[in-house]
Amino acid sequence: MAGQTRSRNAKFKIGEVVRHRVYPFRGVIYDVDPTFSNTEEWWLSIPEDVRPERDQPFYHLLAENAETEYVAYVSEQNLLPDTSGDPVRHPQVEAMFERTVDGSYRVRRDVRH
Repeated sequence: MAGQTRSRNAKFKIGEVVRHRVYPFRGVIYDVDPTFSNTEEWWLSIPEDVRPERDQPFYHLLAENAETEYVAYVSEQNLLPDTSGDPVRHPQVEAMFERTVDGSYRVRRDVRH
């Protein structure tokens, strides 16, 4: 039906390291929205020819590229697993997560939303 949004299960989970499908950045997921949940201004700032669908999970990342660290908000369709095994250097990662033996991240027990 028109106007209804459908949600689906998120492909990635909190603590997973992912990379962007197109742009050269990667990061640790720290939150997931079942569908788009940012501002209309943010949505409209994305060029229409590459604007993702709203009815998919969107991920909050502690992100990094070659130059800097920042927070990113990315649609599921634009993410891929990061298999490099390299730690993420974003300064908030250590405060929120502990690194596991396999290189993924687990939310610290003392961190609460």
